[in-house]
Amino acid sequence: MLQTPRLILREIQLTDAEDLFEMDSDAAVHRFIENKPVTKIDEIHQVVEMLQKQYKENGIARWAVEDKISGECLGWCGLKFFHEPLNGHVNFYELGYRFKQKHWGKGYATESARAVLDYSFKNFPIETIYAITHPENVNSKNVLFKLGFRYIETFDYDGDETDWFEVNRP
Repeated sequence: MLQTPRLILREIQLTDAEDLFEMDSDAAVHRFIENKPVTKIDEIHQVVEMLQKQYKENGIARWAVEDKISGECLGWCGLKFFHEPLNGHVNFYELGYRFKQKHWGKGYATESARAVLDYSFKNFPIETIYAITHPENVNSKNVLFKLGFRYIETFDYDGDETDWFEVNRP
């Protein structure tokens, strides 16, 4: 578990399913990502099971981002380990974050991602962490730049242009 001034980052549990369903059933949340909004809570249950498997196998995955005061799960942030090749890379960590639309613009992505990066570079033998985003997702790119990521290139990701970023161990 990690803490920031406003947030708690912890493993995602089945008890987060309703909050995650609220987030992932919103079409606006999925505007710049490759998948479609979920329509059934069972889809969230499958995601939670997959993440719990990643915690065991990789020691890290996407974490729930919880408001310290209200206890609400605002979304998630964390690393995903890619075993499969992507943009000429294999066996690498990618930073990702996703939040309920009602919490956009409050700095939660930057605050939680900074904590994830600090934790990851201190606790894992990672030299570089990557991130990808849609070229039109200006808000996500701004978060990455605030965190010290560098834009590397635009590449084809399953037929869609995608921007590739990286940050190295401090």
